[in-house]
Amino acid sequence: MLRFKNTFRDGAGFDTILVVIALGYLVLFSAFPLAYNIIMSFQSVDLFSLASFDRPFVGLDNYRDVLGRPESWGIFLNTVKFVGISVAAQLSIGFALAMFFQLDFPGNTWLRGLFLAGWIMPALVVGAVWSWIFAGDFGVLNHALMALGLTSEKIFWLSDPDVTLYSVIIANIWLGVPFNMILLSVGLAGIPEDIYEAAGMDGATRLQRFFTITLPMMRAQLGAVISLGVIFTLQQFDLFAALTQGGPSNASNVFQYWSWQLSFQYYEIGVGSVISVLMIFFVILVAAIYVRSTRHEHVA
Repeated sequence: MLRFKNTFRDGAGFDTILVVIALGYLVLFSAFPLAYNIIMSFQSVDLFSLASFDRPFVGLDNYRDVLGRPESWGIFLNTVKFVGISVAAQLSIGFALAMFFQLDFPGNTWLRGLFLAGWIMPALVVGAVWSWIFAGDFGVLNHALMALGLTSEKIFWLSDPDVTLYSVIIANIWLGVPFNMILLSVGLAGIPEDIYEAAGMDGATRLQRFFTITLPMMRAQLGAVISLGVIFTLQQFDLFAALTQGGPSNASNVFQYWSWQLSFQYYEIGVGSVISVLMIFFVILVAAIYVRSTRHEHVA
């Protein structure tokens, strides 16, 4: 006991205590909810059995239920569109802005700060702002489009089934671009300027330098941004809650919002857990692919 006290007093055992605290946090707030959710996906859980723990196991019935519902395929396609378009646009715009802010010009720091201001806003607040912009009768976007002659009639961005999903995508792109810009700016700042100067002396154009120097040396950062973009986009819930609530008729519904609807609106908690489990394993797959690719890159 005295040896333990002396070790702790000297600070030699402090790192062990920090590791134990971190592991306890992960078990309590990550591992336990994950295991609990997986177990519920194999049980018949509703509002009454949730508190009583009287939950019969139903095997794969919940999974068959989800996959067999007529709306599941449409919601799956919506999720693919939402994630694919959002991540691609956030990456492209964020990369362009990161390269733009590598230039030295007056007001660079202040302008960069303005872009970051939108990123720190809560997603619900962003959703409220975009709901005013997208308003069919008095929205700023419709007013601007009609003033420019790009459309002759109002577009009901949040109630037209043909455009409502893309309205949420636009808001999500706006929200995620600053994060992409920050990560990619760090990567660009790490590329030695001497390499560009040497390539320029050899006659390489700006476009050639981009494809032969910038992209290859940004491979790790691009992989991280894409992986994090997919994970964060799959977690996006607030924008759907603030803008469309998955409607109309599931036209803008995605898996993360559908899981909440099944669990907390329709009280089909076991079925809602199935969607969460499927999304969790997809996120783990994306993370594993990224880690494996970076490991191979370091080995090479």
